[in-house]
Amino acid sequence: MSDQFDNTAGPLTTESGAPVADNNQSEAAGVGGPLLIQDQVLLEKLAHFNRERIPERVVHARGAGAYGTFTATADVSRYTRAAFLNTVGKETETFLRFSTVAGNLGAADAVRDPRGFALKFYTEEGNYDLVGNNTPVFFIRDAIKFPDFIHTQKRDPYTGSQEPDNVWDFWSLSPESVHQVTWVHGDRGIPASYRHMDGFGSHTYQWVNAEGEQFWVKYHFKTDQGIKCLTQEEADELAGSDPDSHQRDLRESIERGEFPSWTVSVQIMPAAEAATYRFNPFDLTKVWPNEDYPRIEIGKLELNRNPENIFAEVEQSIFSPAHFVPGIGPSPDKMLQGRLFAYGDAHRYRVGINADSLPVNRPHATEARNNNRDGYAYDGRHGRQKNYEPNSFGGPDQTGQPLWAPVEVSGATGEWETPRHAEDDDFVQAGNLYRLMTDGEQDRLIANLSSSLAKVSREDIVERAIGNFAKADEDFGKRLTVAVAELRQ
Repeated sequence: MSDQFDNTAGPLTTESGAPVADNNQSEAAGVGGPLLIQDQVLLEKLAHFNRERIPERVVHARGAGAYGTFTATADVSRYTRAAFLNTVGKETETFLRFSTVAGNLGAADAVRDPRGFALKFYTEEGNYDLVGNNTPVFFIRDAIKFPDFIHTQKRDPYTGSQEPDNVWDFWSLSPESVHQVTWVHGDRGIPASYRHMDGFGSHTYQWVNAEGEQFWVKYHFKTDQGIKCLTQEEADELAGSDPDSHQRDLRESIERGEFPSWTVSVQIMPAAEAATYRFNPFDLTKVWPNEDYPRIEIGKLELNRNPENIFAEVEQSIFSPAHFVPGIGPSPDKMLQGRLFAYGDAHRYRVGINADSLPVNRPHATEARNNNRDGYAYDGRHGRQKNYEPNSFGGPDQTGQPLWAPVEVSGATGEWETPRHAEDDDFVQAGNLYRLMTDGEQDRLIANLSSSLAKVSREDIVERAIGNFAKADEDFGKRLTVAVAELRQ
């Protein structure tokens, strides 16, 4: 049965297919009388309307998406047995959802915030989801802090507004956030469009080849349109005049045939090198320097088809970093480990237990075969097939081959801090980023940070936050001190 609906054939009907005689007048007990409960067209329309919105995402609620194609440009079979990566020229259908992090569903696009870069590969071995951002790092390194972090970005329970006190109190007490905070308040903090920004897998992932040899990898998506960003003043004006600016730009560019694309590359670390690398390679607040692990181009991503229905294909799309394919798996990254559970659990609550069977989410190049049945919105796709394993009736059977390779672990259980390596430090990479900036970039960074810090009501929070930036770079801290003092006069 086709997923495409022909809305030109036949009469208007109810959900059960009965023709609708009048879609403009409700049934009433005489002219001007009360309405009748027997009017099933009216009741069905009102009941559906009451339920046609699903809860918005807790984070990444505001988004836009498009379908496309990933084309492999290199054979990386020496590193991974993932089939969609092992043949030069091989094409794989994809769906990419962009988003802001903190804003709600009705928020403006042109705001200072990281951008989600969630990519679904519809491979012949199942769907592979790569859930990343337009930044290579993140604010925290342990998933247990994530709910607290997001609470600071959302509306305060008393004021109903995002409060600078909450934002900066948390950041100042979490020095690992300095790198990402510097990035977000720099020139790339407000992309001019979704097409004009890079994407990153951000986390470290495992690749394993056919011989069982393991590698750690990081993904990079370099925009072929070039980087374009907005100043705070430009963004404020655009957010007010055109809240849907980024969504519109993406849709219209594809409609014009100007298909946005990204060059895809990876950094690859032999698994044995992780234990002795100079800092923890699984720490999400840090990047791997390119001089240590140069980027290797592996493919091209192009977006070339708009969704037909935003709700069905963008709002109900789901992505989970736990959706792996043979040859790709997780790493000990503590943020990634938490997300392996949290994303799927959020989708089961928000969209329903059968969310994976929706057209945008189900496998396109293969089919799902398992023993899951029933639940909300179950479509009966398994028919009379047995729903247990093992069975004697020809049901699907286990392969006996894990998707990824085992990782050796040892030690006692406990609430351990992230392992520290010889050069682990929360401030070095933030300082390096600051020193890489031109004078103009530094000026705008100081202006963006000081404008936000000047709104904080408690001096101890401001001093603690500036102290963290000073640890990254002495000049960074001094300039912030002066700028905030001038704004608070």
